[in-house]
Amino acid sequence: MKQATVVDRFAMALSGALLLLGIVVLGIVEVLAGQPYGAAPVTNDAGEIVATPFVDPTIRTGLVLAGLLVLLLYGVYRLVTPDVGEERQPTAATSN
Repeated sequence: MKQATVVDRFAMALSGALLLLGIVVLGIVEVLAGQPYGAAPVTNDAGEIVATPFVDPTIRTGLVLAGLLVLLLYGVYRLVTPDVGEERQPTAATSN
């Protein structure tokens, strides 16, 4: 099994932090702030805005998308870089 490098740890930490911040932390902040819980503002019968979410939904979405983008870039990086730690052993040809 390959050991985690600095790039591996940084990508995992950054993407995990962005995803946790966007989903869990700001979700808890929204619940503690109270109604409305949805992304749309609450309006009355006249169409006037009565209440808006505490944290803008575009900020939460941006944080989650940034975390997924970091994971995507890390995946592309792992795909194009060779594994230098693993050396292939040449197989001996068997003769009859």
